[in-house]
Amino acid sequence: MRPSIAVFALTAFVAAWPAASGLDAGADDIVRFAVIGDNGTGKTPQYDIGARLADARAGFPFEFVIMLGDNLYGGQAPSDFVDKFERPYAPLLQAGVPFYAALGNHDQPTNRNYPLFNMGGERYYTFVKGPVRFVVFDTNLMDAAQLAWIDATLQTAQEPWKIVFFHHPLYSDGDRHGSNLELRPLLEPLLVRHGVKVVFSGHDHFYQRIEPQQGITYFVEGSSGQLRRGGVTPTAMSAAAFAEDQTFMLVEIAGDRFTFQTITRGGRVVDLGELPRAPERPRSPS
Repeated sequence: MRPSIAVFALTAFVAAWPAASGLDAGADDIVRFAVIGDNGTGKTPQYDIGARLADARAGFPFEFVIMLGDNLYGGQAPSDFVDKFERPYAPLLQAGVPFYAALGNHDQPTNRNYPLFNMGGERYYTFVKGPVRFVVFDTNLMDAAQLAWIDATLQTAQEPWKIVFFHHPLYSDGDRHGSNLELRPLLEPLLVRHGVKVVFSGHDHFYQRIEPQQGITYFVEGSSGQLRRGGVTPTAMSAAAFAEDQTFMLVEIAGDRFTFQTITRGGRVVDLGELPRAPERPRSPS
């Protein structure tokens, strides 16, 4: 049986959120961003999501957008970057909102050189926003060099929040792809050991939030352009699932609180909640 999902009006909830959130954190400790995945179709639903993102930003002033891979489907010529990225998100790009991309299986590896993806020419990379360390993996090729880099990057990160995003989900109830059981034993021990709290992935074309696994909350947001309607069969590990329309996420981190909402292109909020950042466990001496 699918979990019930409360539905709220986007305009009312987004308008109220900034005033109600961040009360215990200074301005420098508040980070707001949007999340999209599997978005680069160049079709009407992607443009609808782009317009909805721009509308949402008026009430929830997110600073940047993370993209979870499959940023371009099909052709990837210069004109495709225009039709499948620059035009759908033109209002955000014109406002100076940066996008940070992970590579998906439909993306050409050379897309890491596209300036507006902010990858710095790297397949995997890291960046910091306020109290949050973001670490971006390339799960198309998880080799020894990348694993060593992940271990070292998470080990040395001093920020109180560590958030990871990549394309292929470690946990998913997708009927088409589902959990990646090859990547999970490689990556999950590193994520747990180094105190990662939240992981975002795409690949499966729906939205899902997984119940915490070893202290980590996993999100699948693979329906910001593509959609596999009805393509998820929730199991006991599912906290919420939605596969009836394209969606995106809005996230705020304020002090020890991670607040999120998931919104359809029609403006309905189909999931929302707050995740506290539990104190990190003391590390054993190495």
